[in-house]
Amino acid sequence: MTFTEAIKVCISKYADFNGRASRSEYWWFILFLVLGSFVTDIISHKLSLLFSLATLVPLIAAAARRLHDSNRSGWLQLIGIIPVLGWIAMIYFLVQEPKEPNNFGPAPVDPALPAA
Repeated sequence: MTFTEAIKVCISKYADFNGRASRSEYWWFILFLVLGSFVTDIISHKLSLLFSLATLVPLIAAAARRLHDSNRSGWLQLIGIIPVLGWIAMIYFLVQEPKEPNNFGPAPVDPALPAA
């Protein structure tokens, strides 16, 4: 999945906590959020806050779908409340390989790959 495809998918699934998200989809979206936050902060702190608030729900939804891809519950994001150790655990869970068979549906389809 490319950078622009990942952004389109994550924004179109604004509050969709069901299904699965590939690693590329999630990490490209994270890069977009970091770059967007950086650019909007240079322009205005208020604009940066508005950008962060507007992208909070898609961020949580994308993380839930990413956790689903490794056959974990999206509620596991709450472990991120624990400083340092929780953050390390979350990063570990988010970089895991997809698990098959999976309780959260079929693997996400990568539009860049030819159909099998």
